[in-house]
Amino acid sequence: MSKQIRRVVTGRDARGKSIFIMDGPPPGPFSEGTAGVVATDLWKTGATPANNRSDDEAIDANFRLPPPKNGSIFRVVSYPPDAERFAALAKANAALEQSSGMEAARDKANPRHRGFHKTDTIDYAIVLSGEIVAMMDEGETLLRAGDVLVQRGTNHAWSNRANEPAVLAFVLIDAEPA
Repeated sequence: MSKQIRRVVTGRDARGKSIFIMDGPPPGPFSEGTAGVVATDLWKTGATPANNRSDDEAIDANFRLPPPKNGSIFRVVSYPPDAERFAALAKANAALEQSSGMEAARDKANPRHRGFHKTDTIDYAIVLSGEIVAMMDEGETLLRAGDVLVQRGTNHAWSNRANEPAVLAFVLIDAEPA
């Protein structure tokens, strides 16, 4: 990802007054080098309702595609053009994909795109810059900066057919299987 993400997090002081507790880059990115896709987790919750009492860092060093059971993840992902992504995917470390949960989510039988996958989540995807094609088993649509997609646990892929990276923000929330 070309631009460093600044993450500002709020909390409370000893008197209960609102303050800024973090201001700077988040830990990571975690999946840089895996097929050229760069994912930066900004915040993660482990339960619903979320616990706002702790000021501890919510992101740990273990990248996982889906959020924790009953939890959520706020993530920004930069997708390189497919030509670059597929060249890097051929060299990707299978062990990293397996440990991240991505291997279990992949639909290897889908011939339309190597990136087809699904998770038991509801995802809110916002295109921040560039453009990307959202692909379903049947059909596809071009999304541009400012567009939003609500992804409801369906099999899908992201295809960047342009010549520049596409940057998307995601909120992934654990959900019952479809």
